[in-house]
Amino acid sequence: MKLTILGCSGSIPGPESPASGYLVESGGSRIVLDLGNGTLGALQRVADPFELDAVLFSHLHPDHCADFGALTVLRRYHPAPPYDTRQRRLPVFAPAEAPERFAALHATDEAERQQTDLSDVFDFVPMPQELRIGPFHVQPVPVAHVCPAWGFRITADDAVLAYTGDTGPCPALDELGRDADVLLAEASWPHHPEAPDGLHLSGLQAAEAAVSSGARRLLLTHLQPWSDPHAIRAEAAAVFDGPVEVVEPGREYVV
Repeated sequence: MKLTILGCSGSIPGPESPASGYLVESGGSRIVLDLGNGTLGALQRVADPFELDAVLFSHLHPDHCADFGALTVLRRYHPAPPYDTRQRRLPVFAPAEAPERFAALHATDEAERQQTDLSDVFDFVPMPQELRIGPFHVQPVPVAHVCPAWGFRITADDAVLAYTGDTGPCPALDELGRDADVLLAEASWPHHPEAPDGLHLSGLQAAEAAVSSGARRLLLTHLQPWSDPHAIRAEAAAVFDGPVEVVEPGREYVV
């Protein structure tokens, strides 16, 4: 299983990275986890967007889904032979309100929003308890955020990749990362006791989740552009004694 970082900037795109987006590949199948601001451009550098098998959205904040509007334009108006996107609709696993929310990206008023239908190119599926996409077995795990949000536990090639999405500390992280080969964990900011609950993880809290769940390797992502990656990695490495790294856009990892 191969993980490619399309973007890893938290809250907004940064000067060095698009927002959150990750390409996961195995056995010729490709899925994308989140598609934040700027990630569609990064995706086109490493894969054909018409050859995706599914897109999964952890939640619907713009830094995780804003480029869905661009993907809609590409698939609806610029299909490349031999693809007919109306015959091969792309599965989209997302919160239940996703079709309406994404349709609103292409509407200028309420009446147009109600008439906009993206089902010609997408097959929207409300987040299931588990799903299979080619060689991937995916278990969505609800996590603690300010809106409905999920992490994804992905198994393929006898390996496990756990992705937290956006979350504060919560018991669900133990289930999500249990004995995972790689825990791809958000670490938005340096640890401080006055940080709001149920919103994001610090580097220290991401490391605590890795230790508690028994994950073997920790990749830190979703750092806000104004956060110091060296400080966040240092506080994580002080808690987690396995390999720990702050990801960078364009990097590839074998899980």
